[in-house]
Amino acid sequence: MRALVLAFSVLATPLAAHEFWLEPLAYQVAADGRLEAEIVNGQYFEGAKLSYLPQRFVRFEHYAGIRRADVEGRLGSTPALNAPALSAGLNVVIYQSSIATVTYDDWESFQRFVDHKDFGDVRSRHDARALPDAGFREAYGRFAKTLINVGDGVGRDLRTGLETEIVALTNPYTDDLTDGMRVQVFYGDDVRADTQLEIFDKAPDDTVVITTTRTDSDGIAVVPVIAGHSYMLDAVLLREPSAELASGTEAVWETLWANLTFGVPD
Repeated sequence: MRALVLAFSVLATPLAAHEFWLEPLAYQVAADGRLEAEIVNGQYFEGAKLSYLPQRFVRFEHYAGIRRADVEGRLGSTPALNAPALSAGLNVVIYQSSIATVTYDDWESFQRFVDHKDFGDVRSRHDARALPDAGFREAYGRFAKTLINVGDGVGRDLRTGLETEIVALTNPYTDDLTDGMRVQVFYGDDVRADTQLEIFDKAPDDTVVITTTRTDSDGIAVVPVIAGHSYMLDAVLLREPSAELASGTEAVWETLWANLTFGVPD
């Protein structure tokens, strides 16, 4: 992965504070249907739709059971995902972005981001490294996933090897959701215990309610869901960048954004 880490862009405003997700045009399609999904960058489950541009991603892949394929697209096309299903059942699509950076002009902007994502006492860590209060840079990478029901929707989510990943332990299209949707958050081979999970609940009229919960000691969280709604889950990790990444981007912090979207049938 690190061989690709220098494929980055510099942004003038803190877009890193925005969520980034895969949003299917339909979460449920016929067995012979096509998978179509937008890549979206924004807030409150609404944002700018990004086109298919290979320079922007490291991985863009499609899974169904034991089958896997790279997502192929036409340069500049939207929706960025437009492909036949690999098979009937639960289809999983992942997207890992190239590294991008953002510069913070003042500490207050960064502190608001730190508080929002519940990173804890970053101030003391920042000061201990003798970092400046303004004009410092953060690098960030996006690790998005979506679950699409094809035909009968039968199947299970899987770990795809993303550096940070939200894995659905419940199939939202076939399992009983009375007690909620269970997910597990990973960072490498480890689970992320006691981690904030932000929940975006979109109703059919596009009203969005945002709440948070926390993972347990096994990195598992239970998300209450409502029939007919769609959901985005977001878990963000803050760390010091590697020497290679810091040298290539001049970043002093790095964030890794795990995201999962799915729909709940009526």
